[in-house]
Amino acid sequence: MNLLAPSMLSIDFGHMEDELRTAINAGADYIHVDVMDGMFVPNISFGPPVIKYVKKAVPDAKLDVHMMVQDPVRYLDKIASIGIYNMTIHLEATDHIKEDLEAIKAAGVRPCVSISPDTPVSALDDVLDMVDMVLLMSVYPGFGGQSFIESTFDKIKELVAKREARGLNFDIEIDGGVTLDNLQRVLDAGVNVIVAGSAIFGAETEKNTKEFLRIMK
Repeated sequence: MNLLAPSMLSIDFGHMEDELRTAINAGADYIHVDVMDGMFVPNISFGPPVIKYVKKAVPDAKLDVHMMVQDPVRYLDKIASIGIYNMTIHLEATDHIKEDLEAIKAAGVRPCVSISPDTPVSALDDVLDMVDMVLLMSVYPGFGGQSFIESTFDKIKELVAKREARGLNFDIEIDGGVTLDNLQRVLDAGVNVIVAGSAIFGAETEKNTKEFLRIMK
């Protein structure tokens, strides 16, 4: 099943609640929330209070929380208690990835893992059977509005092949530079969860959401 996850990183914060509701009412499956700590990535974004606000604004939305922070499980209890759906942690941001994924699952949240553009897919081999989703970054994490890195297509195909060879069924999510122009190619490569920020939120959030979904569904 193809799923759309509009990214709050590109939302109009002056109209955040309206934008969130517009995207969900238009059919978006998730709200993608990027948590940044200024350490793992150079930018700082949202924390537990904002996630709590989002959950209150769109209580029926499934929150897809992307932890771009060092030692991400430090925040697990606070964030899991809000009622999120996915928690994605970066392989590069922890020295105990297996223990962290187990802790996320024990907290009642779907454990997910991400790798940055310079990390090979093979680095995930030991945890693929522990996760509900793998997020491949198709831009360098930390900032919105970047262009899609073309070599990501090779990583998608490699990850799909590993999933099939091992008989696993995790989702494959892509984040960064996905637009209406390259969406079909991304889907055809094997991705089923699409994160899009600047291509969704803005003056035509409802129209953009529905256009993405028209191609995806």
